[in-house]
Amino acid sequence: MIRIRQIKINIDENSKKYLLHKVAEKLRINQDKIQKLKINKVSLDARKEIEYVYEVDVEVPNENKYLKDKDIIKTPDETYHFPAKGKEKLNHRPVIIGSGPAGLFAAYILAENGYKPLIIERGEKIEDRLKTVEKFWREGKLNPNSNVQFGEGGAGTFSDGKLNTQNKDKLFRNKKVLEIFAKHGAPQSILYLKNPHIGTDLLTKVIKNIREEIIKMGGEFKYNTLFTNFETTDNKTNKEEKNSKLTSIEINHSQKIPCEVLILATGHSSRDTFKMLYENQINMIPKPFAVGLRLQHPQTLINLNQYKTLRPDLPPASYKLTYQTKSKRGVYSFCMCPGGYVVNSSSEEGYLAINGMSNHKRDTTNANSAIIVTITEDDFGHHPLDGIKFQRKLEKLAYQKGEGNIPTQLYKDYKQNKISENFGSIKPVFKGNYKFANLNDILPEYINNSLKEAIDNFDTKIKGFAGGDTILAGVETRTSSPVRILRDENFVSNIEGIYPCGEGAGYSGGIMTSAIDGLKVAEAIGQKYNN
Repeated sequence: MIRIRQIKINIDENSKKYLLHKVAEKLRINQDKIQKLKINKVSLDARKEIEYVYEVDVEVPNENKYLKDKDIIKTPDETYHFPAKGKEKLNHRPVIIGSGPAGLFAAYILAENGYKPLIIERGEKIEDRLKTVEKFWREGKLNPNSNVQFGEGGAGTFSDGKLNTQNKDKLFRNKKVLEIFAKHGAPQSILYLKNPHIGTDLLTKVIKNIREEIIKMGGEFKYNTLFTNFETTDNKTNKEEKNSKLTSIEINHSQKIPCEVLILATGHSSRDTFKMLYENQINMIPKPFAVGLRLQHPQTLINLNQYKTLRPDLPPASYKLTYQTKSKRGVYSFCMCPGGYVVNSSSEEGYLAINGMSNHKRDTTNANSAIIVTITEDDFGHHPLDGIKFQRKLEKLAYQKGEGNIPTQLYKDYKQNKISENFGSIKPVFKGNYKFANLNDILPEYINNSLKEAIDNFDTKIKGFAGGDTILAGVETRTSSPVRILRDENFVSNIEGIYPCGEGAGYSGGIMTSAIDGLKVAEAIGQKYNN
């Protein structure tokens, strides 16, 4: 097959029939000569006139004669390959802590290659977790181990479900992850859309299907199960080996499981686990992250700014904004959710955090995004767990100011440092109860000042962004892990057999990069051990 790039089609002419016509026109052949056509990529370009830009793979006679055009190449082999297995015998099946994207995809690849992993999940399986979360949003009763942060699918389950990544992907891990999603119920369009997205409603079904496939391949899941400790033995037989080696793990403060390979895919909110790991001398360092507020705007405002028109056949528009303040702080949009919800994503009693979430259709009236300010160890401290203390301080204030509800304020009142009394022209879209409060009382002054400066600047890029009726909510603290669990070039921590992985360990951010990191760690295990 050959790959043809840069096929541009105006939105008013976009159809499979017209795409076939444009391909034939590009090749200067009759359409009946095209034996097969497959879309490889498609993106929407709205910078001038609105048009779709396609990249397609086609099968035609005498393909080599078309390769003189710079936009036509031989279709490359983009098949993912698991590496050749190592020679060291694995006496016990690998254990994975956490079934978010990193843990779930590490489990899938290991199971697919015969390793029969055991997955330990502190929360519930996805179908039970959904009921628990919905009840929390209605009634405010929190389950500390199964909530928006914890449970099968991880924190990304209750997000916009974006599947894009900027990573260079010479080994086609990205494609493999998308193929697994599509095989288990995600829309096939994720395989070719430039910015693929699933959404919470579909993602929950896909996760269940992936779990069932892992079980069929020999994997096992334990839910409502806490990873509470681990044991090691001395391992220093030569100068190249690590000082200690994993021998077993403890679950629920009682049961021991023999274990020589452990993947730590805990997610960014497992604060009790981070503490336990630190106390057991796992090497970790503090990591910069970002905190801020989440803003709601009418989706029509975003559509009109991005597309310069309102058309029902256009997808809900998104945006990506960055700014550096006069004091040299970075401020940027994060987890932008077209047609989404602002959700209570708390995981500890007496503390409140929020996030954004969209279903597949992205069909609520509001767009929302976190606007966050970068912070470093100079802001929160240099101890590995100081970032957690900083997050908790803000989340405790948010809980108190909102009296257990999501603290909310209009932008004009945030700037004037007063509590709002009612909503203006924008009606709120929340999952979880909310209450008017002064968000200035939650965040430090330097963060409040940075946010106000940046939001006013963003209004020059998206007209109406800094509108007085814009709805703000707090507090957004779980943007990424506040720690990094150190690992070497073989993905192993300072204790032989423990593999830090994914967002919680500080090596990814979002569904795709976490899933890809899960693949990398699974490959490292496969290269060393033979099942």
